[in-house]
Amino acid sequence: MIFIRKEKEGDLIDIRRVNELAFERVNEADLVDSLRKNAHPHISLVALENEKTVGHIFFSPVTIEENNSSFTAMGLGPLAVLPSHQNRGIGSLLVQEGLKECQRIGHNVVIVWGHADYYLRFGFTKAKEKGLCCEYPGPDEVFMVAELTPDALQGRTGKVFYHPDFKKV
Repeated sequence: MIFIRKEKEGDLIDIRRVNELAFERVNEADLVDSLRKNAHPHISLVALENEKTVGHIFFSPVTIEENNSSFTAMGLGPLAVLPSHQNRGIGSLLVQEGLKECQRIGHNVVIVWGHADYYLRFGFTKAKEKGLCCEYPGPDEVFMVAELTPDALQGRTGKVFYHPDFKKV
């Protein structure tokens, strides 16, 4: 049985290990450590199986700017699941709970860079179709947005800027 909850101070080493193993490098683990200190508000959830951390998801604020105005949304990432536990629905549970938590704290727009086939199931669509572009270049298929309430982006377009800590990845 998988249990999802907010991270606790005692989870930090396990969260780092999950990110390092899932991505096979330290970059995402370093990013999480940095965002935890510098990005507010943020959401950090862990997936536990038999009290062992097997997955982690992090959300941090992004800024969407158009002309002389801006608004804040949440950016999903990184999402990590231990390689031995992948393809068992743990990532999906983390995404679902994370999106609920975004709504709970008042954010109805979430941005993600990720596999289109994976994130479509959670209501993400190409950000370009909603009038959004990203400060970082990349294919349209992987830059997506979810409106957690209908028409949350109505009348809003612009360029998405991630927290400066993302430049280190």
